[in-house]
Amino acid sequence: MRAVVYDAFGAAPRVADVPDPEPAPHGAVVRVLATGLCRSDWHGWMGHDADITALPHVPGHELAGVIEAVGAEVRHRRPGERVTVPFVCGCGSCPPCLAGDHQVCDRQTQPGFTHWGSFAELVALDFADVNLVPLPEAVSDAAAAGLGCRFATAYRAVLQVGRVRAGEWVAVHGCGGVGLSAVMIAAAAGARVVALDVAEAALELARGAGAELAVPAGTDVRELTGGGVHLSVDAIGHEDVVAASIAALGKRGRHVQVGLLPEPPRVPMGLVIAGELQLLGSHGMAAHAYPQMLALVAAGRLRPGDLVTREIGLEDAPAALAAMSDGSPAGVTVIRP
Repeated sequence: MRAVVYDAFGAAPRVADVPDPEPAPHGAVVRVLATGLCRSDWHGWMGHDADITALPHVPGHELAGVIEAVGAEVRHRRPGERVTVPFVCGCGSCPPCLAGDHQVCDRQTQPGFTHWGSFAELVALDFADVNLVPLPEAVSDAAAAGLGCRFATAYRAVLQVGRVRAGEWVAVHGCGGVGLSAVMIAAAAGARVVALDVAEAALELARGAGAELAVPAGTDVRELTGGGVHLSVDAIGHEDVVAASIAALGKRGRHVQVGLLPEPPRVPMGLVIAGELQLLGSHGMAAHAYPQMLALVAAGRLRPGDLVTREIGLEDAPAALAAMSDGSPAGVTVIRP
């Protein structure tokens, strides 16, 4: 099969012919129809993720595809099904999984990180009965390509971890794929959304996704909202953004950290204590929680496909990954192998 491969962290990726994967007894091999280009892929390529332990490596962790083959132990999934998968694949049997928290599985695997990923014609996925999610016909391949990481992550971060309520103010810091998804989901829930970014193109997309206000990063959000927001989301992953997100909160507000941070940040704990603020982490979403989200997408109440701003072929993926060193592009890029 063809795949995007890099031989060293930060070295130029390339498209190469590599061996086809085989399914594990509990796993499946999926033919990739579309896969998303995510900031997390850039972090992995740059060597920021300790789960990537062997090189050469194939990135890619959010996808839509068709099951090509399944292992002998798989009972509920079959070849020919069109599926997506969370970027965190749970084992289904550890204590967190048994509690329903597959997104923090003790034995989790992540395509594109713990093993070769979806910037390829085929990808192997673990524990197929636990992790593979059938896609409704109404959800396109391009829309589904962003569900496994950024959209599902934003869905859980805003609705389940952040516990947003209609009428609340929500600040979203960073309008890349995760941030735009968070804007769309919060607005659909009836929240009043302030989107912040350094790029006007990203802010324009945020307005289209439902932001009531879309302003340059560094704007005084507390003044803008008359005392601060109820929920603030760092969708970038930077020490300055963490501080800005916390500073944007009103009393007893909730900060949700989604963006990955290469280094542990300094946190303004004085503000946290004085305002009785909550600092929360959000790490994807379990496969068993997907049907509710997919039903909203299929019904048109959530529109992840609207966030897709370009589609490219596999041969253009190496350059697109490398270009993220200059900043994430506005919107969502989908790769079609």
